[in-house]
Amino acid sequence: MASVIGGITGVNSGLPITDMVTAIVNAEKAPKEAQLARLEKSTTTKFSALGELKGALSAFQTAMKNLNSVTLFEARTAVSSNTSALTASASKTATSGTYKIEVQSLATASKVATAAVASGFASDASEQTLTVKLGAGDTGTAVTIAAGSDLASTRDQLNAALKDKGISATIVNNPVSGESRLVFSATETGAGKDVIVAGTGNLSALDVDGSIALSAGNASSAGYIVQAANAEFTVDGLPLSNATNKVSGAIADVDFELLAKTEVDKPITLTVGQDSTGVKASIKSFVDAYNKLIATSNKLTSVTKVGEDGTPLVGGLVGDSSVRNLLSAVRNELVNPSGHDGVRVLADLGITTQNDGTLKIDDTKLSSALQDNFDAVGAFFTGDTGLMSRMDKRIDGFIQTGGILEQRMKALESTRSDIKAQTESLDRRVEQMQARLLSQFNAMDALVGQLNSTSEQLSQVFANLPGVVKKDS
Repeated sequence: MASVIGGITGVNSGLPITDMVTAIVNAEKAPKEAQLARLEKSTTTKFSALGELKGALSAFQTAMKNLNSVTLFEARTAVSSNTSALTASASKTATSGTYKIEVQSLATASKVATAAVASGFASDASEQTLTVKLGAGDTGTAVTIAAGSDLASTRDQLNAALKDKGISATIVNNPVSGESRLVFSATETGAGKDVIVAGTGNLSALDVDGSIALSAGNASSAGYIVQAANAEFTVDGLPLSNATNKVSGAIADVDFELLAKTEVDKPITLTVGQDSTGVKASIKSFVDAYNKLIATSNKLTSVTKVGEDGTPLVGGLVGDSSVRNLLSAVRNELVNPSGHDGVRVLADLGITTQNDGTLKIDDTKLSSALQDNFDAVGAFFTGDTGLMSRMDKRIDGFIQTGGILEQRMKALESTRSDIKAQTESLDRRVEQMQARLLSQFNAMDALVGQLNSTSEQLSQVFANLPGVVKKDS
């Protein structure tokens, strides 16, 4: 019987059946397998290249949308020369200008201390009341204090009742005398917002008027530690006051926060103006995204020799008409004048095209254009007829959902699926061919065996016939 084990010859025929079958199968399989491999490599390369191009286009489109923003050009900055003493912000309607601001004092919140009481102080045997006000005009909060409450318990009951009023109480102890006092702290600043405490019964010992200072001659007296006060400052020499350190309305459409007093005759300079820094950053982001798009397209459409033998490295989209059409449309818009006075083309902003197709920014010229023609720069980039909208329309058909690139990538994905199906079909045919050939060769080998056996039997019959001379062995 013929052998089907690889490398072993047929028992009867002596032929290397497995090797012969393998050679025949490989000869049949190799051309189609090579064709599919080439097609798969080409398809995968194009698919990856289109994905890379689409990514660069997406980044470019995002940069354009950020620059095509009326809000960006409406933004105003408020720059303080001393941010440790004053910070500021400006709305889009703020008028450009420079202001000198001096801070004489910051707005403060009331902090008061009750008179000192003995260590064993406790409220009367019946409930008493402590009424806490924030300014003389406040109706106050009446806090019922349980009978026999010590100072710590009184503090806790006050804090529970005053937690939403912006007032808190703590205890300060004198280690030498053993006396203690309650200290009330308010969070709301501004003149007239003094903490006032009035008690009934023996809790009247905790009375304090936040508008009265602690007595210098009586260390145990009640009074304010810090009196509530307005912030006092000047703008361009004009004296102003505000109940809080966050000031709105002193300068139209500008808000600022006072953080510290200024030295005498050393005012802070507050400069309000257009947000040239933000606009410049967005322009640079646009240029960077454009340059990345050009670099990506150049890489994907070029043939570069590498290595000592000059083996060409071929980009995935060499000769691709879609890339040519895309770049042509974008470049046409870059050089198309906008029709706006002051800024008509990118060169007016110091943005020029280099030999490799990328853009270069002259920072000095760009800064000058933003300073002298800020509104014209905004009109050049933004709006339905602005450069960003026109360029976005040029690339949108390529990158949008269902656009040119997506359709091509879907077609390539379909091709890859078809290649996979063809490869699987080829493998099945090869397996069937191999099985068929092995069966045929093994049948041939068995037939050779049968013929050999018959030949030997006939030889023996003829040798035994009368008159046949036997050969000497």
